[in-house]
Amino acid sequence: MKLWAGRFQKETNTLVNDFNSSIGFDARLYGQDIRGSIAHADMLGDTGIIERAEADKIIEGLRAILADIEGGRVEFSLENEDIHMNIEALLTQRIGNTGKRLHTARSRNDQVATDFRLYVKEEIPRIIGLVLDLEKVLVKKARAHLSTVMPGYTHLQRAQPVTFGHYMMAYANMFKRDVTRLEDCRARLDECPLGCGALATSTYPVDRFQTAAALGFPRPTDNSLDTVGDRDYAIELLSALSILMMHLSRFSEEIIAWCSWEFRFVELDDAYSTGSSIMPQKKNPDVAELVRGKTGRVYGSLMTLLTVMKGLPLAYNKDMQEDKEPVFDAIDTVEMCVPVFAAMLDTLTVKDKNMAQAASVGFINATDCADYLVKKGLPFREAYMIVGRLVNLCLKKGKSLDALPLKEYHTISGLFDWDVYDALRLRTCVNGRKVYGGPAEESVKRQIALIEEFIAARSVEG
Repeated sequence: MKLWAGRFQKETNTLVNDFNSSIGFDARLYGQDIRGSIAHADMLGDTGIIERAEADKIIEGLRAILADIEGGRVEFSLENEDIHMNIEALLTQRIGNTGKRLHTARSRNDQVATDFRLYVKEEIPRIIGLVLDLEKVLVKKARAHLSTVMPGYTHLQRAQPVTFGHYMMAYANMFKRDVTRLEDCRARLDECPLGCGALATSTYPVDRFQTAAALGFPRPTDNSLDTVGDRDYAIELLSALSILMMHLSRFSEEIIAWCSWEFRFVELDDAYSTGSSIMPQKKNPDVAELVRGKTGRVYGSLMTLLTVMKGLPLAYNKDMQEDKEPVFDAIDTVEMCVPVFAAMLDTLTVKDKNMAQAASVGFINATDCADYLVKKGLPFREAYMIVGRLVNLCLKKGKSLDALPLKEYHTISGLFDWDVYDALRLRTCVNGRKVYGGPAEESVKRQIALIEEFIAARSVEG
């Protein structure tokens, strides 16, 4: 018999039972559910809502169930619908009628809200740890390639010279913001739902501050209707994870391009590549491609939960059972993608000569040529037009700016002198950009130091 069966005169239809059940996926919340029940039982005993001896018996029974679940000695029942009712049924089977007192002053609504918050709260630091490990790889690569010149792009056209180290720090800063978004999400969800009941708390003198403290929450939530009727913290998590995956996907896209024969900027380690069943020469960037593909899966989880919640009246509705699977799937996906991506990045080889060769064509030092004239006293817009004519001349003659003879420069402007060739060297162009945040070696070193401080601060907190 179901725990809620008193009002019903018929057994639940088998199809409905299967359709209604969530034990197939919410079983992973068993640890959070038991911890929440122990905190609730302890509070019931302390406040005198039930006898202290009964509370202790319940707690002992719950701890035994936890040990048995972790030891693989428990098989959950579809008949009991979800993890909450499975554990309560097990408890009652083991300790008798005392087990039935556990649900005093509690509803499955605040129970599941507590379990789910605990789960999300505990998973966020794990994800942050994985992202910080990726940050360490980015720092390592950046430090090794402070002077590895490569083209920077806009519109996928070669634009200005940067370094591979500068490029790595661009992604390091994206992932830094991903970490802070996850931290913000965790801070906002860090309130305890237990004691909110179905929607309107309880007539019993429950101590919500006690249960919050017992479960590691700094405080209980402020409004019971809001607490059981919303999942915005889960949506916020999925949003943060979607942005994180978007950054991984963009990075993957670049790596996929860079390791192609058209670029040949990097080469992936054999251990993080795959081959073709028909083309023996192929070395495919499957890790990066799968990360790029799985990004859509995480986006789908976000859209699923936004759509579930968009039309729900307060408070709890059965639709909200659909909150867990997308969150579980997104967390599992991210926790799979980040470490394998970090390992792939850590082991790839940078083809610095190919990067330098690519940077030497495409007139990516044209802006520096215009700046050269500005420093000679010419207004920038005039300098811009002169360099545009120079580029056109180079295209006609099949030469780069730094290979064009000085006499050809003089046909365009008499302001050019021999020092123009030093000004146009790519290393000069890069290291001249010492502005805070720029690609100059000293600037990238500052960026690395900031990321290292960011990582170190969280290592201390952890």
